[in-house]
Amino acid sequence: MKVVIAPDSFKECLSAAQVAQAIARGWATVFPQAELVLRPMADGGEGTVEVVLAALGGERRSTWVSGPLGTRVQADWAVLADGCAVLEVAAACGLQLLQPAQRDVCRASSRGLGELLLAVLDAGVSRIVIGLGGSACNDAGAGLLQALGARLLDAQGSELPPGGAALAGLARIDLRQLDPRLQQVQLQVAVDVNNPLCGPSGASAVFGPQKGASAEDVHLLDAALKHFADSAAQLLAEDHRDRPGAGAAGGLGFALSAFFGARFSPGVELLARLTGLAQAVQGADLLITGEGRLDSQSLHGKTPVGVARIARQAGVPVVALAGSLGLDYQTLYAAGIDAAFSLVPGPVSLSEAMRDCAAHLEARSVDLARLWSVARASSRVSPGAHFTGR
Repeated sequence: MKVVIAPDSFKECLSAAQVAQAIARGWATVFPQAELVLRPMADGGEGTVEVVLAALGGERRSTWVSGPLGTRVQADWAVLADGCAVLEVAAACGLQLLQPAQRDVCRASSRGLGELLLAVLDAGVSRIVIGLGGSACNDAGAGLLQALGARLLDAQGSELPPGGAALAGLARIDLRQLDPRLQQVQLQVAVDVNNPLCGPSGASAVFGPQKGASAEDVHLLDAALKHFADSAAQLLAEDHRDRPGAGAAGGLGFALSAFFGARFSPGVELLARLTGLAQAVQGADLLITGEGRLDSQSLHGKTPVGVARIARQAGVPVVALAGSLGLDYQTLYAAGIDAAFSLVPGPVSLSEAMRDCAAHLEARSVDLARLWSVARASSRVSPGAHFTGR
């Protein structure tokens, strides 16, 4: 028996590698002789650097940058043997860097990503892959641009303060001091969503609430980002706001596309190529994947659906384990996930579920393996056999 285990991380709880190990422990309890192939995955969000380093090796580096609210944080990134640098937004301005009570999406900035890019450019790399996902900011890359030398000015000629809300006061974009080196490297973005920058499917409306935005904040931020996009379109003579993925990471996709010409790739597909997932699923009996929450949003570039697509091409069934299931999670069945299960055994608080996540993963994996054992035994029964009971 060969089982491929290819989950995403459970945000703010367990890394993808820890999730895969917990699932493997549970399965091995029932099937100790099974061939378990662990392929921790990411979709461009938190854990992307870890997954790439685990799959390809390379050199881990670390740089101190401004966190989402200005506090200094240490962001890890990777340099691969071919001279490619891999970094992730989550390490510099990620939601996991803030406690829930600290989240302030109107003021949070992407400046740290710009500072991280400066360090990467100083290293002399030829290609940069940026994982977009898991950000705490909603500033359409304004902080990124400021860190790289651009000036975002109000009507009095003063620099705008950090955060997406401040973009409502933008009067002029000055790119004369923008670092030119990003135009001289290949820039590829691994993106886990296809949302545009603005509107009901945009960064503010869809992702703002999970970053702490109220309904009033969402309205204010969406208008501010629209104003920024208007100004950028006028300056660049090209409008990028509706490009799929422009709304990723609080609109960082927009800035990377409009100002630096970044090429976008679905994050899970890019990571799957790097980790050799398609080769791993050949001859497998089952693939187990998972993430913190499964719902219809998972259809938009998230890891479980991406790996299910690869498994389906190889004729391998897929089961997903999740911290929670949205009311519409059944929509994922048409996308290649054959069954999905929640981890928790009963009503528990979020803090309890996160604290015991590894134990819950292992227990549900045992349950799944026992069910698989029964199914295998039943399939070996002769079609003519029948059972009687008392």
